[in-house]
Amino acid sequence: MMDDATARTRVIEVAAELFYARGIQAVGMDEVRTAAGISLKRMYALFPSKDAIIADVLKSHNATWNNGILAAASGATTPRDKLLAIYDFLSEWFEQDNFRGCAFINSFGELGASSPSIAEAARAHKISFQNYVAALVSEAGAPAQLAPQLAILAEGAQTTAAIAGTPDAALHARAAAVTLIDVALPSAA
Repeated sequence: MMDDATARTRVIEVAAELFYARGIQAVGMDEVRTAAGISLKRMYALFPSKDAIIADVLKSHNATWNNGILAAASGATTPRDKLLAIYDFLSEWFEQDNFRGCAFINSFGELGASSPSIAEAARAHKISFQNYVAALVSEAGAPAQLAPQLAILAEGAQTTAAIAGTPDAALHARAAAVTLIDVALPSAA
C-alpha cells in the first residue's frame, strides 16, 4: 500500500495528465481515483475536494514551467540569450506529442469565470512569468515596455501552437522577439 505522500503525488500526476488531455470538467473523481490506484475514501482523505486536486495540479504545472524556463536559460550567458531561451523552451515543448497548450490558459478558459481559485492561480502564474521576463529585460538594460511585449509573444505562441497543432508558432515568436530585442538594444544586434 502506498504511503500518503506517494498517494498524493500519484493522484496529482494522474489528475494533471487527465485534466490536461481532456479538460477538468470532463474528468470525474472516480476516474482520477481509478487511474491513481487508490480507493475513493482514501482520495477524499488526501484531498477534500476536486478543487483541492486542481490547486495542486496547477502548482505542479507552475513548477514544471518554471523549471523548464530556467533549464532552457541555464546555458545562456547574457540576458538577451536568456530571453530568447524562452522561445527555445516553447519550441521543444510544442513538439511533444501530448502538448495541448498552456494548462493555465486552458483551466482559466474552462473554469476561470466560475472558480476564483483557478482564476487566481492562472493570474499568479502569468504574473510570475511576466516578472521573470521583466527582470531579464531590466538586466539587459532595455526599456521596461519590452517585457510585456516579449511575454505576450510567448503567450500568443502557446495558444497558436495548441490551436494550429504545429510547433511553428515558437519559431515565429522567437524571430519577432529577436526583432524587438534588437530594436530595444541596438548594440545587441
